[in-house]
Amino acid sequence: MRRKWIGAFTILALAALLIPTTPLFAPKEVKNVPKASSFTAKREHTLKMAAVQSDIKATAMLCASECSKDFQKLMNASMGSKEEAGQQIKHMMHEHMHMSYISWISGNRSVDRGKLPETENKQVENYVKDAKAQVGKGAKFESPAFTAKDGSRYMVLGVPNSKHAGIGVVGVVKQDILKSVEQHQMRNLRLIPYPAEGNYKIESVLPNSTVDTTVRSGEDNGNASHYHVRDVVVHFMKPLSASELERVKRDINAESMKQVGDTFIFRSRNLETDQLVKYFKQTWNTEYTEPHYLYLTNETSAAIKPNDALYSEYQWNLPNIETEKGWSTSKGNDKVIIAVLDTGVQSNHPDLKGKLIEGTNIVDEEAEPDDDVGHGTHVSGIIGATVNNSEGVAGLSWYNKIMPIKVLDSSGAGSTYSVAQGIIWATDHGAKVINMSLGNYAQADFLHDAIKYAYEHDVVMIAASGNDNTDRPGYPAAYPEVFAVAATDSNHEKASFSNYGDYIDVAAPGDSIASTYPGSQYAALSGTSMASPHVAALAGLIRSVNPELSNVEVMELMRKSAVDLGAEGKDDNFGYGEIDVDKALKAASKFGGTLQTYPDQVKRRLDRIVSKYEK
Repeated sequence: MRRKWIGAFTILALAALLIPTTPLFAPKEVKNVPKASSFTAKREHTLKMAAVQSDIKATAMLCASECSKDFQKLMNASMGSKEEAGQQIKHMMHEHMHMSYISWISGNRSVDRGKLPETENKQVENYVKDAKAQVGKGAKFESPAFTAKDGSRYMVLGVPNSKHAGIGVVGVVKQDILKSVEQHQMRNLRLIPYPAEGNYKIESVLPNSTVDTTVRSGEDNGNASHYHVRDVVVHFMKPLSASELERVKRDINAESMKQVGDTFIFRSRNLETDQLVKYFKQTWNTEYTEPHYLYLTNETSAAIKPNDALYSEYQWNLPNIETEKGWSTSKGNDKVIIAVLDTGVQSNHPDLKGKLIEGTNIVDEEAEPDDDVGHGTHVSGIIGATVNNSEGVAGLSWYNKIMPIKVLDSSGAGSTYSVAQGIIWATDHGAKVINMSLGNYAQADFLHDAIKYAYEHDVVMIAASGNDNTDRPGYPAAYPEVFAVAATDSNHEKASFSNYGDYIDVAAPGDSIASTYPGSQYAALSGTSMASPHVAALAGLIRSVNPELSNVEVMELMRKSAVDLGAEGKDDNFGYGEIDVDKALKAASKFGGTLQTYPDQVKRRLDRIVSKYEK
């Protein structure tokens, strides 16, 4: 008994000392500003097409630049030895499947690996011959892109050794990544109907309704949501018994049933959503009954200059938000986990080695959360591509771990169920930050319940606003518990495609962002999907430098430290402004909380003290 009293007095004494020493730190009151003007549909289409072409061009440059640097490393590692060159080439081609053929040249000796693609009129053979001749003279060679008989796009690259004449590497590089980026961005920027009608057995509807609308163009996506035509999401007021559930399944001729807590997703073999909604509302006592919506991809301290191969030339985004200075305060902490709810991640990408922890595949529970689209790998690289490894790109965080949660399938779409389940799984498995580069224009109570669950468990949730240049609120970004992100370009201006509105919290770089891509490659993509992970990474860095901060305080810090852009104060285009990593981390390192959040902060500290004492 005496020990318990001593412990209690110790706790009370410590509580008396836990008083904030910093000033109040809340977003300033700002006046409303005029709504941002929108482009005509034709002008918006032109600007988005320009963004796609810019991404394709930048990706081609990334591909050539990264391969050139890999060839230089090959030459340095082989040290003039044929045997060593052969081993290095084998390893390189295993890691980089887009390298179809490599020839290491040293005077009259050579080591050839791989196979030349078949082309008309021996086009590839001629390019390879020219490349070897140029390399022998100490000159670099880069062929125009060409298409082989297999339908793939290729280029021939010749790189001489800058220190030793007569030594060089010639490679044939497959560039199908450019076609992938084009298709990806046509969907991501909503230039084409997405997802296609009929895919997933879905319909396009006016937001928050089942009123049918036809999506004929990318422009139409800005005023449409999508749902499974024979699905319904039901939250019962009280749990149903086994016999009652069996009755439900008989009544609706159920094909499948999934459950998350007290919420169910039923799929009927023959009844459509309107009929299902009517049945449940008339027959059962429900808190809500709604369509099963789909969600789609949306992608001075001393400055630290990383040595990553593509950083200086292509990653304008990190210096723009003062990341290099911010790293002097914090580079992250591997105990602070950032979950990426997306299309999965390439687990063996050389620039993500050691950065990923165990995740899950909600789409296919039997499979690993591998990326079959590219979106999730790109988002993950923005957050945490390995820094200072002389490889590829640099992420914002050096040490935070990434938890891949696959909630979107090979078409880049995922249901309310998968996103909600992903949020709950990430929360229950220790994620402190969740990035959601996805969204739609329909509110879903089922999803909102999952978001509230994560919010109540102190998780910071970040979401992309969308790429339709509309002020219509997109979800989950527009939920009050979620931190909404718009996109900026390299000139600190609103990206032409970025959604806007009074729900926007901050903006971040989202125009032609270089990052990791499947196939151990690198690509440049544009979208608010790319802006969101910048903010998720910042939230992870903030929680690394000051673990005491609650999710509310982290979001408050990011708003307060943002650099005001556009109209003075909070506005529809940028929210509170563009994030500033340096300012945010310095503020976080000194931040002791506000009076509003002080009771929660004391409770968290006392809980830890009690837990330690009880042990």
